[in-house]
Amino acid sequence: MAISNSVSLKLISLVDPNDDVDYGIRPKRNRNREYTFDYAFDECCSQSQVFQCTTFSLIEHVANGYNATVFASGATGAGKTYTMVGTDTDPGIMVRAMDELFNYMIQTAEDYTYRISMAYMELYNELLRDLLNPGPDFLELREDNKGVQVAGLCEVEPTTRNEVFELLQRGNMNRTTEPTAANQTSSRSHAILQITVKQISRVHSVHEEVRVGKLFLIDLAGSERASKTLNRGKRMTEGAHINRSLLALGNCINALSDSNNKRYVNYRDSKLTRLLKDALAGNCRTVMLAHISPCSWHFEESCNTLAYADRAKSIKTKVRRNVVDVNHHISQYTELINDLRDEIARMKTNLNNSCSGKDRKLLTNIFTRSKEQKLFGTG
Repeated sequence: MAISNSVSLKLISLVDPNDDVDYGIRPKRNRNREYTFDYAFDECCSQSQVFQCTTFSLIEHVANGYNATVFASGATGAGKTYTMVGTDTDPGIMVRAMDELFNYMIQTAEDYTYRISMAYMELYNELLRDLLNPGPDFLELREDNKGVQVAGLCEVEPTTRNEVFELLQRGNMNRTTEPTAANQTSSRSHAILQITVKQISRVHSVHEEVRVGKLFLIDLAGSERASKTLNRGKRMTEGAHINRSLLALGNCINALSDSNNKRYVNYRDSKLTRLLKDALAGNCRTVMLAHISPCSWHFEESCNTLAYADRAKSIKTKVRRNVVDVNHHISQYTELINDLRDEIARMKTNLNNSCSGKDRKLLTNIFTRSKEQKLFGTG
């Protein structure tokens, strides 16, 4: 029996499969629900439509120095990984976002130069692991004045689309997946793709700015019940960690959506909420993709997913452009120039004392050119 239906482009109707049951013990409760969101996609929507409506507009913002996050949530088997990762023939948001980013860089190449880097990690049993450079050691979270940082995370700088796709494929192959009764390819971890874009104007100026934008694309593991997944042993431990981190996320959403703004937001209950701190209430444009199943078996999970998504609508973030002003470093360049001039003067003195006139002139030119290359990064 289908219990969810996309009534319109913005409205979702959730029908209680047991609504007609009345055992005479208590008055019958009508648990049918309707929710309104920015978009409501049914099973006929394509990957391209979902990307265009949810993520496409964020790409230009990221390239121009703003932060953005897109994360998929919902019960196990509801389609989160398909939306975010997709397949070889029908790629998801991760591939499409990177492809669109390269398109934008090409379109604006006359005015700006770009450098992009990407990192891919998973949170498995509350342990962070690098998916592009997997090893025996786990990564540590550290906090500084710039926010939460992942120490030791490998960042790769791809220069072509093919390199990006190969890196994503490698990372997805390293991700932890196991079969459960609810999903044969169940993701047992939260996967986080981090893309950093640096934009520099081709018009050189003393007041040169470097804009730094970050895009986080997150495929959350699915919430699950042991009674439905039939998990035992290791799978049950994984499920407990998944549910605990998702509960911490739900608690943060509840606190942030409180209209009185008086509730304490505890981000430290899980590494997931620490990683998502900026996405939830910081300097970031954030899109939440709530996934539900139309099957009546998942009615309770669908209720929870839509309730959290409905609360998340009221959360406000404060977005600002991330700019590094080269003026901050001019004093460093002045000191370096003075040091190099002193060094060149000493070398010239030594040359005058030890070389013939012709050799002296040649070596002086070489030393001078070498110092210029060191200073300006040429050669």
